[in-house]
Amino acid sequence: MNANPILLQKKYARVIENFAKKKEITLDEALKFFYESETYELIRDGVADLHCMSEAYLADELLLEYEKRNRRK
Repeated sequence: MNANPILLQKKYARVIENFAKKKEITLDEALKFFYESETYELIRDGVADLHCMSEAYLADELLLEYEKRNRRK
């Protein structure tokens, strides 16, 4: 299922804001990480209807991905 592009952009903004607050980073840092993340690619591509999940859930997914990526460094 494909989401409305305008609604999806608004959802991205809310997810990024939620992620920034949870991780205590700037919106710029959160934005950069979001658009480089696997989570973004999955949402964008409509995988498993992730765009239907709450912003809090998606922000938590980003947190997991962030922690996983930083453990490798």
